[in-house]
Amino acid sequence: MSRKRPDPRVLIAAVVVQAVVGTLTVRDIARRPDDQVRGPKLLWKLWGGTNTFGALIYWVFGRKRAG
Repeated sequence: MSRKRPDPRVLIAAVVVQAVVGTLTVRDIARRPDDQVRGPKLLWKLWGGTNTFGALIYWVFGRKRAG
């Protein structure tokens, strides 16, 4: 059986999406006060900045609503 090689354009697109999402997540965590983040900010930065799923979890559950 021969394996089909993934399209390089798809891989590049996935890397670009991860870089943008990770950057936006880390920037939001850095700018947000400690009392508006659930849990340790360093953990969220590491997990959300390196993993698209981690970033999604941060945006849904890691942020507290202001006000």
